[in-house]
Parts: sequence; C-alpha cells; structure tokens
Amino acid sequence: METAQTKPRVLIGKPGLDGHDRGAKYVAHILRDAGFEVIYTGIRRTPEQIVESALQEDVRAIGLSLLSGAHIELFGRVLELLRARDASDVLVFGGGTIPPDDVARLKEMGVAAVFTPGAPASDIVEKLRVLLAAETRSR
Repeated sequence: METAQTKPRVLIGKPGLDGHDRGAKYVAHILRDAGFEVIYTGIRRTPEQIVESALQEDVRAIGLSLLSGAHIELFGRVLELLRARDASDVLVFGGGTIPPDDVARLKEMGVAAVFTPGAPASDIVEKLRVLLAAETRSR
C-alpha cells in the first residue's frame, strides 16, 4: 500500500521488436527525477512479460513506448492481459510515433494518456500525477 512517504511505482516497457529505447529511457529518467520509483524492463518484451513484471513489482502504472507502428495491437494486448489478471486498476499510458487518429483510438481502448515526440517533460510528469491522484480517489 502506498503511503505519503512512498514513491508511486511505474514500469516502463518496450513491447514488440522495436529496438530503439531512447524515449523510454528519457521518460524513465524524468519520472525518477520527479520522485517516482521507476522499473525499466528493457527492449523487445512481450506484452505478457510486461504485465507479469508490472504485477510482480506492484506498480500503479505501466508506460509503454513504441515506434514500430504496432501500438494498437501491443497496447491493446497489455490492456487485455491486465483485465484478465484482474488488474485493470493499473493505469496504462504510452508514447512514441503515434498518429493522431490512433491516439484517439488508444484512449478509447483504455490507454489513459499518450505522449508523442516533443512532449515536454513537465507535461508527462504532471499528467501522470493527476491520473494517479484521480485513480487513488476513485478507490
């Protein structure tokens, strides 16, 4: 259980075969600097590996980074696996080179926020704080 003294735990994952992780490491770094506890899974993970790691680490949120174009399928699979494991309270957010039409679709699927290249670090941190605070109040 998270207390005022603990840091919110976030897992950053790179699903699929995308081998470029600069953005994921950047987000992990800014969240860590902002007071989050961050677990980074590394590149080329399956949705199953990401969800399993998230559950083992008892995270409040999963951040997915993808540049390969398979974001609908892979983000969707993570959401599906969380529901199947009765863990749909784990917030999912994402980022990468995602077309605007797909951003709307991802949000309809249940992705809480999508950050595209150039998103200011302060926007990412603030949005995640707001989302986690709202999720905490709804429990």
